[in-house]
Amino acid sequence: MNRRPLTASAPSPHTPPVGTLLRDWRQRRRLSQLDLALDTEVSARHLSFIETGRATPSRDMLLRLAERLDIPLRERNTLLMAAGHAPAYAERTLADPSMASAQRAVSLILQGHMPYPAIAVDSHWNLLQANPIAQVLMRSVDPSLLQGQVNVLRASLHPKGFAPNIVNGSDWRAHLLSRLHQQIEASGDPVLSALLDELRDYPVPAQEGTAAHSTDDDLGGVAVPLRLRTPFGVLSFISTTTVFGTPVDITLSELALETFFPADEATQHALQSLAATL
Repeated sequence: MNRRPLTASAPSPHTPPVGTLLRDWRQRRRLSQLDLALDTEVSARHLSFIETGRATPSRDMLLRLAERLDIPLRERNTLLMAAGHAPAYAERTLADPSMASAQRAVSLILQGHMPYPAIAVDSHWNLLQANPIAQVLMRSVDPSLLQGQVNVLRASLHPKGFAPNIVNGSDWRAHLLSRLHQQIEASGDPVLSALLDELRDYPVPAQEGTAAHSTDDDLGGVAVPLRLRTPFGVLSFISTTTVFGTPVDITLSELALETFFPADEATQHALQSLAATL
């Protein structure tokens, strides 16, 4: 099976000490040492000693602190190994036999969302699976962006991707960049930071005037719709994100399902007609 062994190993020479890592996560969550100590029933003095390297935390204590700080599972393993402990969380691909139930759940959601588009992505927005309607819509993306590992944010905002066909391109770009920025704030992921820098360098797409918007697409200001020009007409979507609850596997914890719903009746009818041809 494609599974990383849960054995202790030396941290990377580039990994900061466990106290530094813990302090960085605490500050990212905007908690004082006293706040974190009270929330986890740890002595504030002992927590201070851990952060300064004067004390080594136990495995149980690190896991308790990581839970309160909502540290991603991958980074919890890093925290544990920096303190000399074995990692706590396995990482398996969806193709691993032990992940069969999760794989079925993903497939059921994607297929069950037909005739509307739905995709599964990892924590870096790399495409893992797409249902048939999503695959049809992706045909407008230049083949160069669909080779190898496909990043859906890059495919969305790249000049050779969806960007030229997004009617409300400026609004949608701002929405995606804001969402990515929030993800970076929560995770501290350097790969996402590099992706954000790349996306910001793309030209800001032109946005058609407000006359191009239908009253059905306004959504009362509660969501940013995606208005996509396609061979089937202008399709308008609102999106939702689904994640697995209480995952204990890194791959599962980083997996998200992006599902798109029609924002108007014209889109609903167009997608139903398209699905009937597949």
